[in-house]
Amino acid sequence: MSTDLTEHTLDSRQVYDGVLLKVHKDTVRLPDGGEAVREYIRHPGAVVIIALLPDGRMIFERQFRYGPRRVFLEFPAGKIDAGEPIEQTAIRELREETGHEAAHWEHLGTMHPCIGYSDERIEIFLARDLRHVGASLDEGEFLEVTALSLDAAMAAVWRGELTDAKTLAALIWAQRVINQGF
Repeated sequence: MSTDLTEHTLDSRQVYDGVLLKVHKDTVRLPDGGEAVREYIRHPGAVVIIALLPDGRMIFERQFRYGPRRVFLEFPAGKIDAGEPIEQTAIRELREETGHEAAHWEHLGTMHPCIGYSDERIEIFLARDLRHVGASLDEGEFLEVTALSLDAAMAAVWRGELTDAKTLAALIWAQRVINQGF
């Protein structure tokens, strides 16, 4: 027999309305009948792309991230624009950031990077049969594109050089695709 663990919203207020993020403060009814406060961030969602080159290497980016104030090694990714189908987001972000277009796309799954304080979801895509057509970065976006084998990427994980959550989650899928021909 399963226990209902659902919390029910009694009151909800938006306490911050940012350019990207919306912060909410809710009062909820707990499964035992008590009440609690929940603060969380609403996020429009994002995509992450495992872009496989013909030689089996994957496209990565090195990009400065302001929150932790450091450069991260990560898969290409980007925010879903309002009303934009997730497949279009993936196509747009791969082209803008890496200058590649893919002949074959596959949606692999969804990950939730910050379940304790955000509703953000990241859709994981596989892009194959790549063709370089030239990058078109957004204004104010700076990054370096590189390619790594699965072994090199995993070595970067074990050395603590690759710590980005969306990339770590997508690497699980990449490992399956590369090792099992998924």
